[in-house]
Amino acid sequence: MKRLENQVTIITGAASGIGLACAKRFAAEGANVIGVDIQTNDEWLEVADLAPGCAFHQIDVTDALAQQQVADETVEKFGRIDSIITAAGIAEAGPVNMLEEESWDRVIDINLKGSFLSIKSVLPTMMNQRSGSIITIASIEGIVGTEGGSAYNASKGGVVLLSKNVAIDYGRMGIRCNAICPGFINTPLFRSIIDQDFMADVKTDIQKCTKLSRFGEPEEIAGVAFFLASNDASFVTGQTIVADGGYTAGHSHGIVEMMGLV
Repeated sequence: MKRLENQVTIITGAASGIGLACAKRFAAEGANVIGVDIQTNDEWLEVADLAPGCAFHQIDVTDALAQQQVADETVEKFGRIDSIITAAGIAEAGPVNMLEEESWDRVIDINLKGSFLSIKSVLPTMMNQRSGSIITIASIEGIVGTEGGSAYNASKGGVVLLSKNVAIDYGRMGIRCNAICPGFINTPLFRSIIDQDFMADVKTDIQKCTKLSRFGEPEEIAGVAFFLASNDASFVTGQTIVADGGYTAGHSHGIVEMMGLV
């Protein structure tokens, strides 16, 4: 049984990583997926094969008119929008004194403003139909600090609180909004950073601090998004759901190993 049969979902950042994994999962569950990304990827063809109603739009999520056009065309074709996943994002590192203003603006624009514009584009439809699930992709770096991540942390922290505000403002209309905070996930963006030679020790340390001793996979975050879009989450809104393999659970200092727990 396909759990999202005939539902309509818009996914930003759908060409790779978490967004692409969500697109594949939702299409496999019967949803009509409308993908949005500034880049293209041949893997999207797998999504189209899963569901004939799927479509892809190559736009910049910071372009308000383009985002609204995607939402309007989706409603014109399908008559509704059941959910949206805001997975578009970038990461540029640097402590404040070393970060160029242009880098700050770019990260905030894409990660935070892009999420705002995505949500804004679908709200009139969801308000009219008195239903909808808004799923933002934030980060554990939006709830705990990470050295050198000033702009990224700020942008994702903003996404977390924006999601709570949307849940508060539109819950009376049957619209739910939740943020997913992934940990360190094996995406092309993450690999482009962590696989650099000078990051070898950092990579080892992150795996050690992750209680499951591994990085997550995009499909594991897609599973959380699927839950939030499904009827199983009908009473879940305003929540920040962490999927990080235990990274933020607390600190390990080797004590249980000394007690023989291996």
